[in-house]
Amino acid sequence: MPKASDLKRGDIVEINDMPYVVKLVDCRSPSSRGASTLYKIRFNNLKTGQKLDESLKGDDFFKTADCIRVRVQYSYHDGDSYVFMNTEDYTQYSLNDEDLEGQTDYLTEGLEGITAMLLDDAVLGIELPGSVDLEITETAPGIKGSSATARTKSAILPTGLDVQVPEYLETGEVIKINTATGKFMSRA
Repeated sequence: MPKASDLKRGDIVEINDMPYVVKLVDCRSPSSRGASTLYKIRFNNLKTGQKLDESLKGDDFFKTADCIRVRVQYSYHDGDSYVFMNTEDYTQYSLNDEDLEGQTDYLTEGLEGITAMLLDDAVLGIELPGSVDLEITETAPGIKGSSATARTKSAILPTGLDVQVPEYLETGEVIKINTATGKFMSRA
């Protein structure tokens, strides 16, 4: 049974007998003495999609939801649904844009390392790998000798994601993007 202080983005807990996924965790430390740290957590109901915001103390307990995690691979985009395939038994699962809120910018055909959460053989959501490798499709020309400075420029990736990258990178280079923050990490 995890405590509120142990929760992180992507964890699935049970609240009032319903499965909720942790979408956002914000830790607030009050300045007065003796006050306990508060955790403002945004949950999403995995069955209805409804949001739930809670302010909790660090020692509040949650029951872990009884869901199965399986490894899947992103296969293709069909209309408004994204299709994933189980890497062990080749079962296909579909999710729509609302289910993948904010995660579609990192999906490329054949992407592996994704974990799908299943409850009663229905896919509730996915967890992306910590980072993904994407090619820069459009950016300003690279500037020689600019590797010593921390200046950045905008770069467009194949999924439409716009990230800030160092000035020395050019179109066609493959870079590593952090899926939690959406920021440039390094060259791939």
